[in-house]
Amino acid sequence: MNKVTKVFWISLVMALAFVLWGVIAPGHLEGVMNVTLSFFMHNFGWFYQLSATFFLVFALFLIFSKYGKIKLGKDEDKPEFSRGTWFAMLFSAGMGIGLLFFGVSEPISHYANPPFIEGNTSDAAIMSLRYTYLHWGFHAWAIYATIALALAYFKFRKGLPGLMSATLYPILGDKVKGRTGIIIDIVAVFATIFGVCASLGLGAAQINGGLSYLTGMPNNFSIQFIIISIVTVLFLISAGTGIKKGIKYLSNTNMILAVILFAAVLILGPTIFLLDLFTTTFGSYIQNLPAMGLRLSPFDSGNAAWLQGWTIFYWAWWIAWAPFVGTFIARVSKGRTVREFVVAVLVVPTIVCTLWFCVFGGTGIFYEYNLGLNISGQTLETALFYVFEQMPLSGILAFITIFLISTFFITSADSATFVLGMQTTNGSTEPPNIVKYIWGLILAASAVVLLASGGLEAMQTGIIVSAFPLTIVLFFTSFSMLKAFKAEILPKKVPRKEEKRKKFTLKDDDEQVNPT
Repeated sequence: MNKVTKVFWISLVMALAFVLWGVIAPGHLEGVMNVTLSFFMHNFGWFYQLSATFFLVFALFLIFSKYGKIKLGKDEDKPEFSRGTWFAMLFSAGMGIGLLFFGVSEPISHYANPPFIEGNTSDAAIMSLRYTYLHWGFHAWAIYATIALALAYFKFRKGLPGLMSATLYPILGDKVKGRTGIIIDIVAVFATIFGVCASLGLGAAQINGGLSYLTGMPNNFSIQFIIISIVTVLFLISAGTGIKKGIKYLSNTNMILAVILFAAVLILGPTIFLLDLFTTTFGSYIQNLPAMGLRLSPFDSGNAAWLQGWTIFYWAWWIAWAPFVGTFIARVSKGRTVREFVVAVLVVPTIVCTLWFCVFGGTGIFYEYNLGLNISGQTLETALFYVFEQMPLSGILAFITIFLISTFFITSADSATFVLGMQTTNGSTEPPNIVKYIWGLILAASAVVLLASGGLEAMQTGIIVSAFPLTIVLFFTSFSMLKAFKAEILPKKVPRKEEKRKKFTLKDDDEQVNPT
């Protein structure tokens, strides 16, 4: 424990206080969270909407800028992992559980209850996928890319600790080593805790929903508590093996299983319909991207509530996840160039996510629109399994899904313990196991408390609130990174006397070539 910093002890005390609050007075915690959620949703929706758009524009700028050739490391550094393993680790830590939980449930929910237009129509089907792509596409990955790029650059190129505070060094200087830096890192720790807790809670709920479908097991909080307890033991075991063993092998397993599940649903489902649907909806998404990314509804309270509950929640969720996913992506991205990194993190995952949602969500929409099945009437955690029931090999698909959710659960929590360990041991790339174990238990306890204090709504509150100060930090991080990039590529100043001598030489040469 000699590596831990003040950030560890302060964050640990605050996290334990939150857990105890949920254990002793869950009703009071739920009431406070409801009031807080309403306040932030009503007053700061515009702030999150503008912020997400800013990070997307910033990422696009970096791709085409003169800074694209800068390497995330020393000039001679080579990537530590192959591209295939790199993508697998990125997805497993990034959005794994969410893709399975919302794969069917989000598009079918938007289809039945879309904003701005009537539901259960062909136009609603297109809009449902368009907004799902918005929530899981370019904006989300631009947020990840921005913070991951900053962390990787300052860690591997400049030799600074892999901390959020270190990314502000060009602006704040040595203040990042004092009280200001501690506050910034604590903000990052709590955003990570709440962001990851939401995924762990969703994963437990969906595992419970799947087991309920397969075995008739009760679908309630007690079962979800048992699931979280079992998976906690598993991911703590994985956390003890280090990033090059546990996380690497599980991430590759996740990727293989996800590809198998995706291919199975595409082939067993309405294949041609899905391919046509993807072509149509992806084009519609690109065409409407700027308007959707900035759209609010000041004149219609119903549409405003929809946007707050979905779009604004997602922007806050991705921002809250940014230190976690960003730290992890940065850790495995040494040796990449800025352009290669941003293109890979921004474009490739967006295409994969949109394909995923089109295949799973589009299948659900097809069954409801063409066959009259009540897919939208299912709960969020059981909609996927209800779709599987309509397909051949439904039992096998359900089993693979439950296993995949479990492994995603393990890798997400495993990665989170690693990142929290880094954030609280001054950026150590090999945090002590005891630190990772402590944070693993805190994550599990926090997920249980949030499930008991209002489920998804309580998680939304934690995410929205923790993401607010972090968003401000990310703005400064962006400008700090630009300042460092600019300083790196500026030509070295020539001494004044030498500069004059060069001018005279050039003038003499000109006179010899072109005498007057």
